[in-house]
Amino acid sequence: MRHAKEESSCSATEAIDLISAVKELHGLSSQELNKLLKDSENFTIHYHTEKGLMKIDMEKLAAFLPLHLLGVLMSSDRDETLFRYLLCGIRLLHSLCDLASRQSKVEQVTILLDDVKVSEQLLDLVFYLLIVLGGYKQENHNFGLIPLVHSALVASSLHLLTGCIASQWQDLVHVLLAHPKVDIFMDAAFGAVLTAIGFLEIQLSAHHIDFRSLTVERMVNFLCQQCEASLQFLQSLCQQKMFRERLLRNKELCGKGGVLFLARAILKLNVPPFTGSSRIVAALSRMKAKILSILLSLCEAESISYLDEVASSPESLNLAKSVALEVLELLKTALGRDPKHLTSCSDRSYPTGFLQLNAMRLADIFSDDSNFRSYITIHFTKVLTAIFSLPHGDFLSSWCSSNLPMREEDGSLEYDLFAAAGWVLDKLSPLDLSNGTNLEFTPLTNNMPQTSYEHQRTSLFVKVIANLHCFVPTICEEQERNLFLLKFLECLQMDLSKSLPEFSINSDAPKATTVCRNLRSLLSHAESLIPNFLNEEDVQLLRVFFDQLQSLITSGELGENRAQDNKFEESTSWDKFSKLNLSENHQEAQSTGGYSSPLLRKDHPISNKRRGTLKEEMSENSAFQEVEQIYVKSDHIDQGDDVNRGENRGLSGRGASGGLGGINTDVQNVETSGSDTSSSRGKNAVHQMENV
Repeated sequence: MRHAKEESSCSATEAIDLISAVKELHGLSSQELNKLLKDSENFTIHYHTEKGLMKIDMEKLAAFLPLHLLGVLMSSDRDETLFRYLLCGIRLLHSLCDLASRQSKVEQVTILLDDVKVSEQLLDLVFYLLIVLGGYKQENHNFGLIPLVHSALVASSLHLLTGCIASQWQDLVHVLLAHPKVDIFMDAAFGAVLTAIGFLEIQLSAHHIDFRSLTVERMVNFLCQQCEASLQFLQSLCQQKMFRERLLRNKELCGKGGVLFLARAILKLNVPPFTGSSRIVAALSRMKAKILSILLSLCEAESISYLDEVASSPESLNLAKSVALEVLELLKTALGRDPKHLTSCSDRSYPTGFLQLNAMRLADIFSDDSNFRSYITIHFTKVLTAIFSLPHGDFLSSWCSSNLPMREEDGSLEYDLFAAAGWVLDKLSPLDLSNGTNLEFTPLTNNMPQTSYEHQRTSLFVKVIANLHCFVPTICEEQERNLFLLKFLECLQMDLSKSLPEFSINSDAPKATTVCRNLRSLLSHAESLIPNFLNEEDVQLLRVFFDQLQSLITSGELGENRAQDNKFEESTSWDKFSKLNLSENHQEAQSTGGYSSPLLRKDHPISNKRRGTLKEEMSENSAFQEVEQIYVKSDHIDQGDDVNRGENRGLSGRGASGGLGGINTDVQNVETSGSDTSSSRGKNAVHQMENV
């Protein structure tokens, strides 16, 4: 009995010492701790406090600190006091781990921290802490410092793994995957980041009218930095193939939409215009780019189809469609900005990430999947139609150029755990931030070559059109046949001037002429991107779409000369187009001389719902039996043969002001203007036939 009392007393004394050590030493950097250790004997440092001299055995501190913090977490109330103490402990743990490279005298401490038992305790601490942070719910809206401390704890606990377990991502992934609770870690990590994003969303909504206040701007900026650091950690893990493959087998995150919940929450973050600071706007953009990168990593996995997983239940499928809609809304906003209007924007000093490029990559993937193709067609065709309705000069500079006035810059944070935790613990205690110093993690720029960005952007634009126009009978549903083509025609009847607000779309201009002229220029430019950025299949589908659209517009009597505008005649009913059987009696197109060259598109072998071969599509989907042969030949008849060309293609034979009969003469000088590349670019159909 006496022995039990002595053991209890010793344990209590040890706990008090640990609490004092955490409170007193968390503010010391690894350099300062290193200096104290140099003057110590037997790893016992002497530290002066307000209460006097304190002796701390650093060996015992390193051995028992993870277990101590875990015990405090399990036995205390989940309030601000607990979170602040845990943040102190995480900060001290990080400093101890950082001591490894300072001097040989701390080798014993380093070996101790590398001990399997201590490493397991540290992993258990991080896992359980993430579970608590992910499940934390504030019952009232008087948050105080909770959002700041919570977000710092999420980021710090994640980055503690690279500081104390393994600094290389592949090594850390091996450790995590070997842990029996790795699935719990995955769920907890995504859940904790989601909760932190929720706090950020509340702060953005509550304080958007007060962003002129430096105090609020600092708070929101700190939240953005912590959330971005956490998200960047998850992104780095997902870039590792082994971790990604294991994540795809996680039912909660993939089958039930856990990743999608986080994606939707981040994509909905917004700062009202004219009230947000430039660095916050840029941080939100980078976060959206990072979550899209995570989705892309999952969608491009080879062993398991992520989209098939989310489509396995109606609930997760609807959730995925809501995320797809957010991606499309993001693209509508991005594509609606005139690059010439952005050159003086102050946000240029902050990289915004490859937000538009990643969104277009996801649009390419969604539009190539049978579960989402119709959904993308319905919700995105109007924007595509508006893009093709732009004045020819604007269209060329936006989609057929190698030198955009404004382009995206990617950026990644170099996160400093010690500085981030210290900013909360030292500077925000009084709740009066007006005198607090600012914390700024400057994003490191990570860019791609200039022309590569523009060409990737254009190639993705072409791929989306090719995906939406493609129809494979064995995969696609019957109602998807020609859905994009007919939807495009329907949108041509609408007022598109508000679809791209920063561009001037003249609703009175001959829309059909403009659309066909832009399409022909895009086709010419797309041919120059083979094979480095586009494959022959996608360009051929774009060519078929152009021919079908031009022929349908003409056969539907768009009536530009009679009505003096670009709308369909009132007598032309929608039923006339919807009843067209565009695939009847069609033979495979021959204008490219066959398709023996390898396709560069990266298909998804594990899914049976995606695009089939071009031969299947061409035999079922093309509108007219000889459209490709006529297209190649008719483009090289002299302008004096306009009437014959119109007869051969079913055109009206009108002049330049009379519908599409004059479009072919109008675009003779535009055929190569779609590309600003030199003569080394790929030959288009026009060049091929000039030698025949």
